[in-house]
Amino acid sequence: MNRTGRRVTDIHRSGNKRVIVALAAVSAVIFVSGVVWLHFHPGIPDWVMWEESVFADSTGQYEVSLCGKTIQVKSFVDAGNDVNDVNDTRVIWTSPEAVRVQKALSCDIDNDGVDELVLLCWKKGRYGEHKPFWVDQDEASWSQHLFVYEYQAEKISPKWMSSYIGQDVADMISNGKQAPHICLWFRAPDDEMSSWKWDSWGFTKLDTQITFVAFGDLLAHEPIYRYGLQNGGSFDYLFENVQDRIDGSDVAVINQETPLTDDLSMVSDYPRFGTPVNVGQAVVDAGFDVVTCATNHALDRGAEGADFTKRFFEDNQVACLGIQAAGEIEDQPYVVIWRKGVSFALLNYTYGTNGIRMPEGNPNMVHLFPDGEFSDGKLPDGEFSDGEFSDGEFSDGELPDEEFQDNKLREVIAQARSEADLVIVFAHWGTEYAQETDAFQRWWTQVFLESGVDVVVGTHPHVLQPYEMLTADDGHRMLVYYSIGNFISAQPEKRCVRGGMAEFTVSLTPTGYQVTEYGLQPLAIEWSPGGKYVAVPELYE
Repeated sequence: MNRTGRRVTDIHRSGNKRVIVALAAVSAVIFVSGVVWLHFHPGIPDWVMWEESVFADSTGQYEVSLCGKTIQVKSFVDAGNDVNDVNDTRVIWTSPEAVRVQKALSCDIDNDGVDELVLLCWKKGRYGEHKPFWVDQDEASWSQHLFVYEYQAEKISPKWMSSYIGQDVADMISNGKQAPHICLWFRAPDDEMSSWKWDSWGFTKLDTQITFVAFGDLLAHEPIYRYGLQNGGSFDYLFENVQDRIDGSDVAVINQETPLTDDLSMVSDYPRFGTPVNVGQAVVDAGFDVVTCATNHALDRGAEGADFTKRFFEDNQVACLGIQAAGEIEDQPYVVIWRKGVSFALLNYTYGTNGIRMPEGNPNMVHLFPDGEFSDGKLPDGEFSDGEFSDGEFSDGELPDEEFQDNKLREVIAQARSEADLVIVFAHWGTEYAQETDAFQRWWTQVFLESGVDVVVGTHPHVLQPYEMLTADDGHRMLVYYSIGNFISAQPEKRCVRGGMAEFTVSLTPTGYQVTEYGLQPLAIEWSPGGKYVAVPELYE
């Protein structure tokens, strides 16, 4: 090969190198530009799942179809026609071309009794037609939005169009309630949940944690009520060491073990209690939301005592569980309360009433476990055991020979579950002074677990017993405190001096509201010279 050839070859090689370098430089510029463009103009995230669905509004007049990130709304010529008969429909609205719809719902989101069409969607830019005055130019990137439309006489009209939501939403559902409790639930890509409620013009984020605190037996023996009556008649001091826990909870509960009376001649100690109404006033003033009154002492002052106790608490806006007033003949097995848009069905049952029968004509005055022949409080052996008003062998936790009639309670719980987000049972059960559970408790715990109860709080043994989270075969979880002992009493036994506050938190999860945190704060009853009894929180061991 001659020199010219070699030179030509060298020239070609040199030229190729320059071309390669130039191409690399261009590629780098393109890559950097792309990265910069993506940074300032990001696309729709990969975690977004595009739903496709067909559904009707609650009236059946409109059919909504979500397909290919686009919504079409059809109106039925005759609202009474079968929604599947597409021959009688016509398209009245299609979502804007610039909008990509991730999910759609038809629900009464503003709680006015009429459905709205709710779209979780994406569009370029954070704002709509009108920007805030401080924004010069909208962004060009995709952002997530919530659009609400109204169905209006053969047309769809905008009701509320959000700017950028401000959080990532992987899924959106309605909470399934009826007005005025309808909310939207958002699930983030990391499964964190949030709840949103329509508030005049737009949505307000709700607190999705509801905290409970439950106290054990308020058992006002003679030394306790004597001290209070002799020192001004106020019993507010009973709660002075736990007031912060009561104030800090969304729902505070205490077991009012004994009936109240405003007649000093009816005030009495064990075995048939009559507790000064001043004690009940202290419960009210402390801010308790719920009292449980289905106990073995509920009829100690007869039907009049139960009636007075029920009316006193209800008149003071405290939910009173487990007993019914004289005029409440029909069974009222539970009370539903609401907190932060969440409903709770509360039930309260006792194993018996110390042999005192229900008043004639009012078989539901005290809520009893439906246990066959023992449901009327009759003693199986006709005698009191151990010198106390307790139901013989049955009160010691042994099961009667015949099978329990638990179907009634299962039906009650099923009805409660249909009306509330969670079901909580307060059970007055177990063997007095026993620190372990008995057969009666274990039987009903299994019934509650199988029936879908969420929390059980036990009282009556006057001592602390274990607590645990149980899981049913179907995966349902139930928290049970077998006994939280005494809150206040003058019982001399050392083990009766220690009780506890059951504390648990209910939170919104991807599968609905569930117990997410729980524990027990030990309490010790302290006596001071002069006769004052108070409960004091102990340090955790």
